[in-house]
Amino acid sequence: MAVWRRLGCQNLLAASLILCAIQLGVDVRARPANMSAATKDKNTGGKDDNEILPPGHLNGVKMELDGHLNKDFHQEVFLGKEMEEFDEDSEPRRNRKKLIDIFTKVDFNKDRSVSAKEMQRWIMEKTEEHFQEAMKENKNSFHAVDPDGDGHVTWDEYRIKFLASKGLNEKEVAEKIKNNEDLKLDEETQEVLESLKDRWFQADNPPGDQLLNEQEFLSFLHPEHSRGMLKYMVREIVRDLDQDGDQKLALSEFISLPMGTVENQQAQDMDDNWVRERRKEFEDVIDSDRNGIVTMEELEEYMDPMNEHNALNEAKQMIAVADENQNHTLELDEILKYSEYFTGSKLMDYARNVHEEF
Repeated sequence: MAVWRRLGCQNLLAASLILCAIQLGVDVRARPANMSAATKDKNTGGKDDNEILPPGHLNGVKMELDGHLNKDFHQEVFLGKEMEEFDEDSEPRRNRKKLIDIFTKVDFNKDRSVSAKEMQRWIMEKTEEHFQEAMKENKNSFHAVDPDGDGHVTWDEYRIKFLASKGLNEKEVAEKIKNNEDLKLDEETQEVLESLKDRWFQADNPPGDQLLNEQEFLSFLHPEHSRGMLKYMVREIVRDLDQDGDQKLALSEFISLPMGTVENQQAQDMDDNWVRERRKEFEDVIDSDRNGIVTMEELEEYMDPMNEHNALNEAKQMIAVADENQNHTLELDEILKYSEYFTGSKLMDYARNVHEEF
């Protein structure tokens, strides 16, 4: 595996990788072609321990916080909260029946085919499901960091809970903070805290009072819920990838590989795929005016999970993948044949008894 370390990386990418490393116990120097698989695994386990931390992966958002493309995006917006039910080890016939049931729901007008408009409508519904799940989790997380129940959380209250979740004695930390004493934190934890503090104050809606209410805390944990925090997330991603300081992204900057050494052919193939996928996404999707430059506004529109135009484009792309008869709609046999693309789970004998089961 290729190894990398960005120079001078004191922004969101560094903090994001370190935060993921703290949560996952992985080597922050590893250069993966895609971080979403690791962060998705993180979300399925250890939630109690990390419930007050911003998640490393945001479901239904096209780009990761570290600037990588979300490889599971189309599955997340097609399956919604049912995504975890499609396990590779699940019985294929059971998964087939679930996929048939989803097809009948997407087929809103019941003509036994799915149009781009129907898929767009479905994508927006599934994205809303992710939002609702995030709001539900946020309510529990907010109560965990609001010990006095006054409906507001100070930065000190939050960092006490955060450090306690890392194994420090909560009473001792609280006492040291009260007395303005040095907490003697290791470098990685200190860097994560600084990043969280910056994110905390960005989530504090004007006029800033350095307190977060439940809605502001939702923006802190899930920046995709707030236009202001979405802008902040975009700025941080651009700042990391922007090599000439013009606050825009050229194609060369967007596909530039992190610094490192390619050690074998497998790593070289990963790098080649990484570049190829990012080039296609840049040229076909993100650069909306096709001028070879991506502005912050274009990247913000691209990352906005509730952008209906993006949902329609995604719907058309998803249909194009499986539309074997080229009629610009999806039939049941097509979606079953390409089940691995839509669900991450490959169905055997996908066409068997399709019409009878349907």
